[in-house]
Amino acid sequence: MSDSRDFLVELGCEELPPKSLKALRDSFADGIRKGLAELGLSHAGVQSFAAPRRLAVIVEGLAARQADRSQQLDGPPVKAAFDADGQPTQAALGFARKNGVEVAALDRSGDKLRLVKHIPGAATTSLLPGVVQAALDNLPIAKRMRWGATRVEFVRPTQWLLMLFGDEVVPCELLGQTADRCTRGHRFHCDTALPVANPARYADLLKDEGHVLADFDLRREMIRHQVNAMAAVQGGTALMPEALLEEVTALVEWPVPLVCAFEERFLAVPQEALITTMQDNQKYFCLVDADGRLLPRFITVANIDSPQPELIVRGNEKVVRPRLTDAEFFFQQDQKQPLETFNERLETVVFQAELGTVYDKAQRVAALARFIAGQIGANPDWAERAGKLSKCDLATAMVGEFPEMQGIAGYYYARHGGEPGEVPRALDEQYMPRGAGAELPATLTGAALALADKLDTLVGIFGIGMLPTGSKDPYALRRQALGVLRILIEKQLELDLPQALDAAVAQYGERVQAAGLAGQVLDFIYDRLRARYEDEGVPVAVYQAVRALQPRSALDFDQRVHAVQAFSRLPEAEALAAANKRVANILGKRDAGEPIAEIDTALLQESAEQALAAQLASLQAQVAPLFAARRYSEGLSELASLRAAVDRFFDSVMVMAEDEALRRNRIALLAALQALFLRVADIAQLVPGR
Repeated sequence: MSDSRDFLVELGCEELPPKSLKALRDSFADGIRKGLAELGLSHAGVQSFAAPRRLAVIVEGLAARQADRSQQLDGPPVKAAFDADGQPTQAALGFARKNGVEVAALDRSGDKLRLVKHIPGAATTSLLPGVVQAALDNLPIAKRMRWGATRVEFVRPTQWLLMLFGDEVVPCELLGQTADRCTRGHRFHCDTALPVANPARYADLLKDEGHVLADFDLRREMIRHQVNAMAAVQGGTALMPEALLEEVTALVEWPVPLVCAFEERFLAVPQEALITTMQDNQKYFCLVDADGRLLPRFITVANIDSPQPELIVRGNEKVVRPRLTDAEFFFQQDQKQPLETFNERLETVVFQAELGTVYDKAQRVAALARFIAGQIGANPDWAERAGKLSKCDLATAMVGEFPEMQGIAGYYYARHGGEPGEVPRALDEQYMPRGAGAELPATLTGAALALADKLDTLVGIFGIGMLPTGSKDPYALRRQALGVLRILIEKQLELDLPQALDAAVAQYGERVQAAGLAGQVLDFIYDRLRARYEDEGVPVAVYQAVRALQPRSALDFDQRVHAVQAFSRLPEAEALAAANKRVANILGKRDAGEPIAEIDTALLQESAEQALAAQLASLQAQVAPLFAARRYSEGLSELASLRAAVDRFFDSVMVMAEDEALRRNRIALLAALQALFLRVADIAQLVPGR
């Protein structure tokens, strides 16, 4: 049985792209794990490391060689391998020659010639270079670069290669580097080669002598802990988006957080602009107080343990000042004129070539927002005013410099301009939700404006035939549709979607192909619900049962879905769904256009049909107010009591009786049964395989 050792590979490079470092680390480890598995090399586990100038993997307890294995090879049929005299044919000779054996070594006991080859396992050291090379070749690198006079390509120029199996160097050359046992320390603290005695010493050696924390996760958590502790000392909380934390982690090998400050006068500028520039441009962690207000301090993470940290602090304070000054200047300049005047500039800014300018869009959105506000209980005047101002801030200097401020800048300028009620807040909320699971508008005016903006875009882009494809959705129509659904369902807002879509289509006039457009967009919106419910664990059949009725309100759709899901769990559900399917099949055999007769109680001859008719009449009176109040779950629970009567009816009553009057009356009875369930959904859809 072979022994095992630890294996270490480290590739040193110029500074790797910080936003990709974690993905590169994970892919490198996965590639090595996959390569070892394909070769049948057992191990005890894989550790991955990543820092700005290195990617590394340690494989613990890696087998020193492959296990010997047997391979069974099938050859030509025995009948074709030998002639009538028992002599081998060319088929047999060729199979033997191909595998380096004599014909006598072939097994002819079965229908085909067979050869069992013994394959001795190869030494692991001979296989590792190929495993590492394949892992490097498959890294998620969008664009590789060359350097010097070589033809070698990688994401950044390579500087060294460390490959140890146990305490022995694995001899090879990869990406222009010859493997040895040396790693490199921090560029400033320990700019020298550090021999590694064995893989287990790697991380500790770099930390103790090289001033490098090679473990990405450990480094990230250290930064998180230190920054939070420093923020608490300053009386605040650090804003720490996970993406920013990971990017900062990828920028430093030896993190040293430092508290810096800026002038308090900058706090008069919208804090979102200050936070944006400090996070995005400078990679700083901003500090806020208990009320979420920005403090005039921030934390930077240096990559050096300086004997004079105050110099680093002053340098960062000097660098950030011009950026904050720019934000201050833009904010002050924009406020020198009323927000509405920026609309004039939008008359020359194209929204979409066939759909007009951004100014045109704002006018359409204003009218549609007024219509929607009337339906959802918002103030129509505020909604229309917000719509007219909705795109003004796109022409401001602030948004021109900080695109992330769209909507937010409009809020501040509208508030400064004394716009009424919920109008300022709506200008920010129009873009909500800004992503999956993101915040929804808090005000009804904001909800009306957000819905109007999204529906206008959906109708316009669909109206010129630019439907999203599997890979392309340049106007984010799927996200817009999901936003509409989230606002209506999660905020419990009642909106007649077909009516709202018709109003949106009317706003475009002859710019779009109006015929069938509202229905096409409605289908697209409701299609998004299927994925939403699948994520929530709602069976597709439940969604389809409600979708068959095409409710006019997304909120109503959602309420029906949850009611049908609850009904589907009842013991009576399966039988009633099957009965409804049977009813649908019977009714579907009628002549097209043949009217359904009224139930004539005098023609109810069988006790089973009399009992069903009586129970239907009673339940119709019971559930009508429940369905009218959208208490669908309660109504369906009442209808579940029909199971026994329905089962008895189908067991003992011949629906398609020879007597036409009886037949028509029984069909009318079944139609009444179906109609009662169709007040909520087509539960026949719950039958598997329908």
